[in-house]
Amino acid sequence: MILSKRPEVERFLKGPPDNIRACLLYGRDRGGVRERADALARTITPVIDDPFNVAILTETDLDSAGTLEGELTAISMMGGRRLVRLRLTGDRAAPDKTAAEALTLHADGKLNPDAFFLIEAGGLGRESALRKVAEKVAGCACIPCYEDEHGDVARLVREALVGDRVGLDAAALELFVNRLPKERGVARQEIERLALWLGPGSGRTATAADLEDFLGVEPEASLADAAVDAFGGRLGAAQAGLRRAAAEGETGPPAVRAMGMHLARLRRTLTLAGNGASLQEAAKASGVFWKTEREFLRQARAWTLETLSALQPEVLNADRACKQTGSPDHLIAERLALTIAGRARRLGL
Repeated sequence: MILSKRPEVERFLKGPPDNIRACLLYGRDRGGVRERADALARTITPVIDDPFNVAILTETDLDSAGTLEGELTAISMMGGRRLVRLRLTGDRAAPDKTAAEALTLHADGKLNPDAFFLIEAGGLGRESALRKVAEKVAGCACIPCYEDEHGDVARLVREALVGDRVGLDAAALELFVNRLPKERGVARQEIERLALWLGPGSGRTATAADLEDFLGVEPEASLADAAVDAFGGRLGAAQAGLRRAAAEGETGPPAVRAMGMHLARLRRTLTLAGNGASLQEAAKASGVFWKTEREFLRQARAWTLETLSALQPEVLNADRACKQTGSPDHLIAERLALTIAGRARRLGL
């Protein structure tokens, strides 16, 4: 049974059906996998590290034949439901196969039917035997954990801060969410750090200006500014931003990537607008920050999907060239900015 929609996943994590005795959680976001696994574990047993009711295994434990099946066969010493938790951290084929074989037996009720088998894994491909079994057998739930969408991260931030009786206004929330890393566990740490900075229980609602001291200036901000300037036809400002980012330690590939991301944001905005959304609504849906919205809309009115598509190969070629050993990556990034700014000027920007 595959569960991928957020509402059905949340319902399952709050209380799996009685006929489900196993669950596979997998994905590149290991923090997201761990967080969901902890939530599910607490519905199985009140103390998730209880040595009498919980067995926690890693892939190295599977090197010993029979260890996993032995844990899934064992009866709880203190009564209650037993939890067997397996954490796979690599992409070795042997542990994947061993876990798949044990899952098949357990889902069919051939081991201890009162035990719950909880598996955490990384980004399993379609060739994974474990993933194939988890998706097919009736007694198992299979939950892929994708990177959080923008709205999911915003909700995560709001809910966490409400618990500490602090908050962010709309502009500050947008700024903070855009700066958060994709990995759920690291994002949680940053949210906790923000709550401490705001003062738990203070009732404070911070603005975007308030967050400037907390967030500081990052090299990525210089790259983003350079991309905006390039697509706006301001070559001198774009080159200055790239050189500032280089002085802050950034290399050519992230600079090219920033310009590629700006191109993708323009393309998404124009696509949404072509499907009936207003240009401003489309820009917000594409994650445009409020401080750059006016400039972005000016660019969106000048660029077209055709001109952006014609520029895409230039970005891809620059990205490949930057990654070659010994390449002058900073010069390649500046040349791409020159190309983009030149085309922007021809569009009237």
